[in-house]
Amino acid sequence: MSKDLKSEFWSQLKDVRAGLLAADGERPVPMSPQGDADENAIWFITARGTAAERAAKSGGEASFHVADSRAHLYANVFGTLTLVNDSKKLDELWNAFAAAWFEDGRDDNSVQLVKFTPHEAEVWAGDGGASFLYQIAKANLTGDTPDVGDHGRVVF
Repeated sequence: MSKDLKSEFWSQLKDVRAGLLAADGERPVPMSPQGDADENAIWFITARGTAAERAAKSGGEASFHVADSRAHLYANVFGTLTLVNDSKKLDELWNAFAAAWFEDGRDDNSVQLVKFTPHEAEVWAGDGGASFLYQIAKANLTGDTPDVGDHGRVVF
């Protein structure tokens, strides 16, 4: 790949619709990420009373896990959650996915914005498509390991 792995992570995260957010020592739950490389942040819209909200109250450690073949991104991301009470930012991030979970939509009293600040990640990123299929076919013919993208540790 021509880009560095951190840039590739942020670029491909834009195509991820859901991953698993684990916070406050509880089971991971599906969440829709909204990444912002400039802010080094992954934003989540959650509800008050969730593990994500409880962990964010104390700046708690969390992890976000992605396995998205459509986005060609697989990652285990570790960082901290913080509560954000910024109506303007919430308006910017609000979308149909979030709206589906809240009876009163954007104005529901349980809506809570949390910011995940990643510290490090293990990332597997590829470009998918025809080159992926070529590498798999080539590996099956030659017995070599396919070169399907980049893998490594990213520090944010």
